[in-house]
Amino acid sequence: MLSVVSAAPTSLPARTAATLFEIGSGVPPPRLRRGIVRRERLIRTLVQSADIPLVLVRAPAGYGKTTLLRQWSQRDGRRFVWMDPEASGDDVAPARAAAMMRGAPAASVLVMDDTELRGDAEAVQTLIRAVPPGSQVVLAARGEPELPIGSLRARGQVMEVGPTELAMTRSEAAALLSMAGAELDPADVATLLQHTEGWPAALYLAALTLRGDQDPHGVVTAFAGDDRFVADYLRDEVLARLPAANVAFLMRTSILVTLSGPVCDAVLDASGSGERLRDLSRAGIPLVPLDGADSAYRHHTLLGEMLRAEQHRAEPSRTAELHRRAGEWHEHHGDVAAALEHAIAAGETRDAGRLLWEIAGPRVAHGRAEDVQHWLGRFREEELAAEPTLALTAATVHLADGDRDRLEHWAGTAERLLAVGAAPSAFDATLVVMRAVAARGGLAEMVADATEAYELAPVDGVWRPLSCFLRGAGLHLLGDREAAVEPLQEGARRGGVVAPSAQVLCLAQLALLAVDANDWEHAALLASRARSQVQQAGLERYPTSALVYAVSALVRAHRERVDTAQGDRRHGLDLLAGLLDGPPWYAVETRVALARATLRLGDAVGARVLLDEASRQLRDAADAPLAAGWIADCRVQAAGFVTSSLMGPGSLTTAELRVLRMLPTHLSFREMGDRLQVSSNTIKTHAHAVYRKLDARSRSEAVLQARSLGLVDA
Repeated sequence: MLSVVSAAPTSLPARTAATLFEIGSGVPPPRLRRGIVRRERLIRTLVQSADIPLVLVRAPAGYGKTTLLRQWSQRDGRRFVWMDPEASGDDVAPARAAAMMRGAPAASVLVMDDTELRGDAEAVQTLIRAVPPGSQVVLAARGEPELPIGSLRARGQVMEVGPTELAMTRSEAAALLSMAGAELDPADVATLLQHTEGWPAALYLAALTLRGDQDPHGVVTAFAGDDRFVADYLRDEVLARLPAANVAFLMRTSILVTLSGPVCDAVLDASGSGERLRDLSRAGIPLVPLDGADSAYRHHTLLGEMLRAEQHRAEPSRTAELHRRAGEWHEHHGDVAAALEHAIAAGETRDAGRLLWEIAGPRVAHGRAEDVQHWLGRFREEELAAEPTLALTAATVHLADGDRDRLEHWAGTAERLLAVGAAPSAFDATLVVMRAVAARGGLAEMVADATEAYELAPVDGVWRPLSCFLRGAGLHLLGDREAAVEPLQEGARRGGVVAPSAQVLCLAQLALLAVDANDWEHAALLASRARSQVQQAGLERYPTSALVYAVSALVRAHRERVDTAQGDRRHGLDLLAGLLDGPPWYAVETRVALARATLRLGDAVGARVLLDEASRQLRDAADAPLAAGWIADCRVQAAGFVTSSLMGPGSLTTAELRVLRMLPTHLSFREMGDRLQVSSNTIKTHAHAVYRKLDARSRSEAVLQARSLGLVDA
């Protein structure tokens, strides 16, 4: 019934991966040295815990509990005594364990591996009191034993090791996979580790799947809980030990991302789910607690995937009903995104469209168009064309990328579908906004549509700030600067909460108004606010944010922030290239702002290219007299530049531009060097290059020439 450490178990069921991390007396191979550091640290902590009478090692199957105990015994100077669970029977009384401890030599460790310790609190205290000083009782189990763990914790009489401590790190996983014959790139190791959540047995099974495969990256990408090796292991080691009712409970609730008593009760049309979840978690089922109150859990990733596959095979019709109930529960509790996922899984296209439309506008307005695009990708093209809410959602996504043709296509589809029945007034503002964005009838019509949309849109909705921008920008380009200010200011004010994507455009347009008024300080403030909000709201990749970067580049170039202006100009050009078929007026004013910034940065050739592009697009925006004036003024300024490709202002480098902007000051070359953190000789070299390229013989002549070209202010 008792055996010394030499008779300790030498293998684990299903050859769990942890057995590959046995630490012998010799020096481990180099590839394992990093992998075993964390395990060594844990073992060292156990060795140093001799004053704690009880050690509880609790984790689901396949976490290497037995291997850890064996490694501990090899590092500890005490004698380890192993209780054979088979010889002792299923129930090991605390009294029997206490008798064993009294008969064991001092400074011993009694190990009860894979055993349940049962009995009342008094018997347990008898066991704890029977442990001689320097000795310990170690219990390794899958579930939580029937012990007063709370009292033991409070008195400092128990040390606990759980799945968190036993889960593998990246270096351990890489070493394990390598030993098993699976050599992976670091990125694939990280992916596999995240998916398995460090479960050693799962990593070893992944290694078996990978062994000899010619496409390891593909195997890692596809590896999931429904993999044959993993599914067989979970059936044998997890589900086979459970009553059929508990297996059914786990399978049917596997459709949920978060498990709680109320949602499980609703999905199963039952009661008592909260207590069942707590019992299953404490019994060693891989359920991950999400709080400290035993009120919310999730399945381990692999277990959830395996259970969902089993549920879908076993009860396909019931599964759809489970999803419907889950969707109703989540919608009732305000989690529209979760309700949407269940509606899609249940095949409820109409409900899914309604739910997606409810969150599409706010998500697109807050920089999360990719989320909406992902959900749309779950539907077939014919489904999008059959549901007005889905068609409107598809149109809304194109507000972010500026694809006017696709926006009009899906908006038109939705309008036709709504015309068949009674079109809800809730969609009216959306349809009018889409028409204003497309601006096919010119700026005056855009202003009229935007004004109508403003009246139709809810005060706190996403469409009112966008309507304000379209109305204000249209009035500005039509030449009515004074009338443009109020709607743009309102859009900037309202959009900060409900529609940052519209707010930043209002701020950028207001900055252009300030530039028109030669109020560069106010323009700088507005442009800075717009650019900052773009970053905070995650709008940096929206092609429609090109105007923000163009205006920021213009203002920064004017304020002699050469490096940051160059960065904004490049990003603005990149975004503009992604604007597939935006409204001509928007493309024109963005290109003109970029051309003015480019010219200010000394690149006359680049500025002329942008002006030529703006002129061509102006043909489709003929009622934008102000834009035509911008282009003409910028062309006059560009004409003053020397056109040689080797010399002239257009060939000024960024460093030379920085020096040029400081020439009108009274700073000496040494003081300039201190400010720019370079030597005075470097400043002198750059200054003479500027003189040569501006055809000037002195600092004062260079300043005069630069002022005439608009490179520095008068």
